[in-house]
Amino acid sequence: MPTLELKTNVQLKDPKAFIEEFSKLAADLLGKPISYIATSYTYNEHLAWGGTFEPAFILNIVSLDNITPESTEVYSKKLFEFFQEKLGTAGNRGYITYVDPGRPFIGHNFTTFGAIFGKK
Repeated sequence: MPTLELKTNVQLKDPKAFIEEFSKLAADLLGKPISYIATSYTYNEHLAWGGTFEPAFILNIVSLDNITPESTEVYSKKLFEFFQEKLGTAGNRGYITYVDPGRPFIGHNFTTFGAIFGKK
């Protein structure tokens, strides 16, 4: 069920190709089937970082059962490298927020993951 919502001031020539690649990376990185991955890309020309409009991003990740201090170090390294390559963003021009809200707090298929997999 991971969701990855990317906002950036970098306009992509082919957002669909980027999202396909980003989705595959997310599935591999988070250890979830790609069929569970939801990604989005939002171009925001008004996203400023430090008062400038140089390439920057904000990424919010919501995922169940795999957000730990150790894992977020690994995720951050890989994601910052990916965005540096694909968006041209420097490492100090992005934030990634990681959230594991708990199974009862994610709805899916007319119920919650807490009901489907048990409350953890």
